[in-house]
Amino acid sequence: MADRKPTRVGIDVIDYGGAPFLNWRSGNSRYFTFERTDRGHQRFRIMEVDTETATARELVEEQASTFIFEQRILTHYLPETQEVVWVTEKDGWRHIYLLDEQTGKEKLQVTKGDWVIREVDSIDTRKREIWFQASGMNKNEDPYFIHYYRIGFDGKNLVRLTEANANHRLLFTPNRKYYIDQYSRVDMPPVMELRRTADGKKLMQLEQADVSGYAATGLNYPEVFVAKGRDGVTDIWGILFRPGNFDPSKRYPIIEQIYAGPQGSFVPKSFSAYSEPQSLAELGFIVVQIDGMGTYNRSKAFHDVCWKNLADAGFPDRILWMQALAGKYPYADTSRVGVYGTSAGGQNAAGALLFHPGFYDAAVSACGCHDNRVDKQWWNEQWMGFPVGKHYDEQSNITNAHKLQGNLMLVVGEADENVPPESTYRVADALIKAGKDFEFLAIPGMGHSDGGPYGRKKKRDFFVKHLHGVDPPKRNVNEL
Repeated sequence: MADRKPTRVGIDVIDYGGAPFLNWRSGNSRYFTFERTDRGHQRFRIMEVDTETATARELVEEQASTFIFEQRILTHYLPETQEVVWVTEKDGWRHIYLLDEQTGKEKLQVTKGDWVIREVDSIDTRKREIWFQASGMNKNEDPYFIHYYRIGFDGKNLVRLTEANANHRLLFTPNRKYYIDQYSRVDMPPVMELRRTADGKKLMQLEQADVSGYAATGLNYPEVFVAKGRDGVTDIWGILFRPGNFDPSKRYPIIEQIYAGPQGSFVPKSFSAYSEPQSLAELGFIVVQIDGMGTYNRSKAFHDVCWKNLADAGFPDRILWMQALAGKYPYADTSRVGVYGTSAGGQNAAGALLFHPGFYDAAVSACGCHDNRVDKQWWNEQWMGFPVGKHYDEQSNITNAHKLQGNLMLVVGEADENVPPESTYRVADALIKAGKDFEFLAIPGMGHSDGGPYGRKKKRDFFVKHLHGVDPPKRNVNEL
């Protein structure tokens, strides 16, 4: 500070991801560390800087031949012991590691196995315990169900805080001695239990949801269905909704609600008294939701299917799943299949007709990211990579618009602040130039959305017309 002379650290310029957060070493402010992910999302590093010499060195480096999911990297620094808790997928599953902050060396892999860490809830440095949520540890359950655990820094004394075969959410008392475990499934209403934190023992049941009103409507719960994916080995999980007046002797068109964004998994796992798919099913459809390969919360290999391959969208798995469904339930008619989605789901819905016209017949695509060069850098490059290559063009709905078969409705919010409306307009332009027939709905003043109440009404009319062959009501006629 005496001569006010700036000194530049000897490291390459950080040109992606913004300014890093500096972690100053406890008890020795000569050193700090920072993290960086290179553009292209294939390299993550923890760097150490010596402020006296203005030099830097790599403490931790992870490289991947596909991608490192940057938004799900977790690092927690423990200044008292100069350790780092690191969550990474480097062994093929998302797990917790303990590092020496001074050397960057791995002290221990705290968790391991063919299951995934979903969240780290808290880290107790005094007891040296990590509290976390995980999926897939219980082999006879849906691998997406969330359970709660704690474990020692040494990888020992694993305590399971949740038991029921269901999706869980915990709420702890202020002193953390007790907690409420609320759990449910799509086909099981919520239950609430009071449990003891020390050992997870159940003390009493507090509540069980009263669903008599729901049952009185005649609606059925969604059904969980599992079929093998494209490799013939991997289980693909989904659910189906039937209409309340379901008749197994009839044949029902199938409609898929799709969202294949690789940042998560999207099939509901908890009970809900209302859902858009059930509402749509009431018009005489079997409505399904499926998590195909390329989505998150399974193994790294399962996730890697999306790498430079967003147009895949898990369609090979989805189609096999629906064919297996029809094999078990002949009332599911795979000769009449619709699909709808918003955002990445809008990209997927339109892509269904462009890339799989032999299976999908009708699609409603809302606010789609139809070309991964026409949207947010951080989202698209995470999965499609950098630099931009010909695969971006080959998988673009705009580039492939001339291949359209089947019936397509495009929906876009005029004021979309997430995915540029330009993306949808470019698809419309390409379809017009190719001489294709399609429906187009632009909603004034609406942002990133499925179209709102009006758009959902038009979606219902569209599927009734093209899958049932029935003209929707004429709503411009005054009714008495």
